[in-house]
Amino acid sequence: MAGIFERGRLIVGLDIGSNLFSFRDPISGDIQGFDVDIAHEIAGAIFGDPQRVEFQVLSSAQRIDALRDKTVDVVIKTMSITCDRLRDISFSAPYYVASQRILSFRNSNIAGPSQLADKRVCGARGTTSIGRMQSIQPRVRMVSTTTWADCLVLLQQGQVDAVTSDDAILAGLAAQDPWVRVVGPSLGEEFYGVGIPKGEDDMIRFVNGVLERIRATGRWQQIRDRWLSILDSGFGAPQPYYRD
Repeated sequence: MAGIFERGRLIVGLDIGSNLFSFRDPISGDIQGFDVDIAHEIAGAIFGDPQRVEFQVLSSAQRIDALRDKTVDVVIKTMSITCDRLRDISFSAPYYVASQRILSFRNSNIAGPSQLADKRVCGARGTTSIGRMQSIQPRVRMVSTTTWADCLVLLQQGQVDAVTSDDAILAGLAAQDPWVRVVGPSLGEEFYGVGIPKGEDDMIRFVNGVLERIRATGRWQQIRDRWLSILDSGFGAPQPYYRD
């Protein structure tokens, strides 16, 4: 924490291909979204100025290494808290609850995983979505890409039949193409956390404090309403859960 304060800016790893969560505005060129606003809240709590943030663009597969190498202070990138990841990095308390679902064309007969046997389904490399889909539908033919935006392109080009990811990410893709929609039941919940390097216990406590404050004051709900109001999940701000 002291090193971050002395540097004068918070270095945040994210991507710019997750519409609604972190993306580059085509007019202003600014990076915007739900995750971006969470980053600004943390920076504001450290420096008193929410703009003192440096964003480093990472693919999903680069997130763990960036935290282990400490090339970023935190990763805020729709990152699910998993036991495997906790062996390499730490997480804040959850700041968002997502539900894995499927994206397909509106005129497709795909309505759930049972229709995905022998179908080509896209997922971003290094995410939990691929493994869960393979466990639910063993006959699926997974295609991996660097970003979720790449998955949308493959779907539009007819190279895959569907995309699977968290509903929040899929909603961002669907907002870019009126011919696709999010379908099917929830395939499982994902709890997003702020990724933090191992051993940075003071940073974990600080970020958890920020998340608790924005939950209690209603600021979290304001951020959700700004970016994710199109979702029908009904999830509110996750209740904090802390580990000593």
